[in-house]
Amino acid sequence: MGKRKSRAKPPPKKRMDKLDTVFCCPFCNHGSSVECRMICQENFSTTVTALTEPIDIYSEWIDECERVNNLEDDGA
Repeated sequence: MGKRKSRAKPPPKKRMDKLDTVFCCPFCNHGSSVECRMICQENFSTTVTALTEPIDIYSEWIDECERVNNLEDDGA
């Protein structure tokens, strides 16, 4: 005897929430003044891969800002 086919629906796909692309400026603390785009006219640039997200670029920029500020504090 053959088995009956199941009529169960497949599980729903998980919805991924979008990550932020607009941030508060670390220098002037003005809200929504920094926008991360893959192509940007600002003077901070980094290598972008297929897996890079705007939040990754922003995090690298903040790390670079902290590194430069620490060098200035140590040299003063």
